[in-house]
Amino acid sequence: MLLEDRLLTEARNPESEAVDRLNSRELVALMTSEDTKAVEAVRAESDAIATAIEWAAERFGRGGRLIYVGAGTSGRLGVLDASECPPTFSVPPSMVVGLIAGGPTALTRAVEGAEDDPVQGAADLRALAITAADLVVGIASSGRTPYVLGAIEQAKAVGASTVGIACNRPSLLGAKVDLEIALLVGPEVITGSTRLKSGTATKLVLNMITTGAMVRIGKTFGNQMIDLQPSNEKLRIRTRRILREIAGLDDAQAADLLRRSSGQLKRALVAALAGVEPDQAQALLDAHGGQVRAAVMATTGVDPR
Repeated sequence: MLLEDRLLTEARNPESEAVDRLNSRELVALMTSEDTKAVEAVRAESDAIATAIEWAAERFGRGGRLIYVGAGTSGRLGVLDASECPPTFSVPPSMVVGLIAGGPTALTRAVEGAEDDPVQGAADLRALAITAADLVVGIASSGRTPYVLGAIEQAKAVGASTVGIACNRPSLLGAKVDLEIALLVGPEVITGSTRLKSGTATKLVLNMITTGAMVRIGKTFGNQMIDLQPSNEKLRIRTRRILREIAGLDDAQAADLLRRSSGQLKRALVAALAGVEPDQAQALLDAHGGQVRAAVMATTGVDPR
């Protein structure tokens, strides 16, 4: 039996064998039922995902990066998650990076053969000047994508920690990485179409890794985003609303304090909650690793809940 014949991601789903004879409502019901398996597959890997969050936060804390590597849908999901981090958490684009086999062209159309080149995977990672301070997450639903395996080999060669996200176990990827996340969602509604349950489960995990790590390094206060970039009117309104809700200010007071804080919400929050000027608030943030709660408590001795 060929290896591909043993992969869960290539198996036929008995629940969808008659999918081409279903009406649209029945198709929605079937896919909804199948998609619930993606959440359960993620839940089953909770411990491994939590470890990945801690590893990413630790790397961020010492100037390292989180680098996603994938091909096809897996690569696109990594690039998507990376691209959302700068506007959401006000981090530089270099902090979370997504590599996709075939480069930017592959984001919108298939680049034939790109995923089969392990040498290019290693080369693309070297081009980022990968170091032991970085965390490399290989994403491959099949667990055997050569481009991803080549990148993982390169990461390990320089001492970087590695995580593998696959939808099969055992897998070649899982055997190579320091931490395996195996999302066993089962056969797809359309056989082999891993943009479905496999892609959904993968997106959930990527959401958790970046969001969890950003929370751990102080990018939120409670469940509010406090390090967003107010680059458009929607985000400027959101920034004022967050400041009003947390600090108990009215809209005019919030707008004035944000103006004096150069639009930086974290600086304005510390100024309001600790009763200091924005310049002193920034100094407090710098002294406490950008953590608003720690900066305020250092001044007031009170946890600003």
